[in-house]
Amino acid sequence: MTHNFNSQRRVFLFYFSVVVSFFLLSQQTIVAQSCDASCSSIDDCKGKIQKCQEAWNAMEAAKKPHVDALKKMESDIAAFQARLKTLQESLVKKSKAIQEREHDLASLIDSASIKLRHFYIRSHTYHPLYTMFSSDDIGSATRLLTYHQMITDYHKREIAKTSHSIVSLEERKRDLEREQLALSAMKEETDKRAKSVKKLIDEANAYQSQVSGFIASLTAQQQAILNARGGVFTTSVGDVPLSDDPNSRPTFDPGFSPAFAGFSFGAYTHRKGMSQYGAKGRAERGQSANDILRAYYGRTPEMRDTNGNIVVQGVGSVNFEDYYLLGIAEMPSNFPKEALKAQAIAARSYAWRYKQDGKAICTTQACQVFLQSKANNPPQAWREAVQETRGQVVEGVIAYYSSTTGGYITTMGWDTVCGNQGCWTGDAYEKIANSPWFYKGWYTENYLNSSAKCGRNHPWLTMEEFADMLNAWHARKSGGDTSRILPTTINQCPINGAKGNPYSIDELRSLGGFTTVSSVSVTYNTNGYTDMVIFQTNKGEVRIPGSEFREVFNLRAPGYISIRSPLFNIEKK
Repeated sequence: MTHNFNSQRRVFLFYFSVVVSFFLLSQQTIVAQSCDASCSSIDDCKGKIQKCQEAWNAMEAAKKPHVDALKKMESDIAAFQARLKTLQESLVKKSKAIQEREHDLASLIDSASIKLRHFYIRSHTYHPLYTMFSSDDIGSATRLLTYHQMITDYHKREIAKTSHSIVSLEERKRDLEREQLALSAMKEETDKRAKSVKKLIDEANAYQSQVSGFIASLTAQQQAILNARGGVFTTSVGDVPLSDDPNSRPTFDPGFSPAFAGFSFGAYTHRKGMSQYGAKGRAERGQSANDILRAYYGRTPEMRDTNGNIVVQGVGSVNFEDYYLLGIAEMPSNFPKEALKAQAIAARSYAWRYKQDGKAICTTQACQVFLQSKANNPPQAWREAVQETRGQVVEGVIAYYSSTTGGYITTMGWDTVCGNQGCWTGDAYEKIANSPWFYKGWYTENYLNSSAKCGRNHPWLTMEEFADMLNAWHARKSGGDTSRILPTTINQCPINGAKGNPYSIDELRSLGGFTTVSSVSVTYNTNGYTDMVIFQTNKGEVRIPGSEFREVFNLRAPGYISIRSPLFNIEKK
């Protein structure tokens, strides 16, 4: 038992030292690598992301044998504690046996005392010589002496046996007491080590969580790219119709083949409330302003006393109906009258909350666009829309609106003539209204066609560039350095000011192994987003959830090429 205990103890202390050394090494690594969540510049952030990632990768490579050792140690602890329990139970049984033997010993001692006393009395009463001379014959005397000798020998044996039993029981008792002390010491040390190991595991887990937090914080530059390219801010039509861009259409010839491009249904919108191009399409199909508002907000306007002023940031307090609303620059005045009236009521309803609360409303798309120049000289069609709807407010909802949603709005569903996806895209009201954003390939820095293009004049990618998207996806899924999944052009055309150390196309190809894509298709979800993108490649069929592909595409695509809506298609020509 002692040898077994010492062996288990040596194994236990080995595992314990392994965990300690691993944890201390991890702490030293994080300090040495200067991995923390603060950085003073983009280049500093990039360097720290790389160092944190190197520390994380080193930990991942070193962690497995230590995790296995921890599991083995925990298994040994469990077995050791089970053995302790067994020994404790055995100790109880042996203690009980000792008590029983001590009771037997007491009985033996009592019996021996009685026999010894009788022998003593007889030995003095019947002296051997007296017995011999008083006997009738020598044979009787001899038999009597023999009998006394037998009794004497019997008592001697019983006394010796009893004495040996006492000595044996005392030795067993001392063994049990020593074993009990050893077991107590083993249990105390086991409990102490188990608590220490658990503490180390908790600290190691906290360390891993801390490093993950550092990486997440430092890779916020990537999120800035996604925000800039993913259509996360809202824009509206504005007072001038957006010019269409022939180069962003699926009919554009990029001059090479095969060519691939992502086309977004709608962009730069929260996909809530009223679609302005949808309102135009509905008005063109004969719907009234109330019909339009009921479709998008689920209710029609009510009359309210909207007289008085509203506070406008940078302008001051102005008349709500006769100045502020006349200056709303959210829809071209050449849109159908019923669409303009629906827009006037939506704008009034949105600003009504600010007026009611006495809060200042901003003049940009963060609230709704207001131009003093337009308020001073409003187009006749817009003036009539405001005046003919005076006092009309849609209550009970926030009157969100935006230019183009791609045919699906989260607050109402499919914005189509049939009311579902069955007639999308052909009978989507935005398609009927010829919205230039309904189906578009994006390659400009923002929603303006005149914005920066990073040297590209279309959204199409070559085979090599498109296969690079799949290699980037593979690298993200297989634990590659995610901080380097950036556009190859990121340093020439920073996005939201971000720069970095992007993988080259060759580096990603060596990780993913994708070289050719023979076909690509998508499936759509009835809840208004691209569900799956399916590729036929040199490595067979690959199916990527739409949200995953959109994210990696927007991280990796060169220049400002991006997918700016959750509802999108991939075209190949």
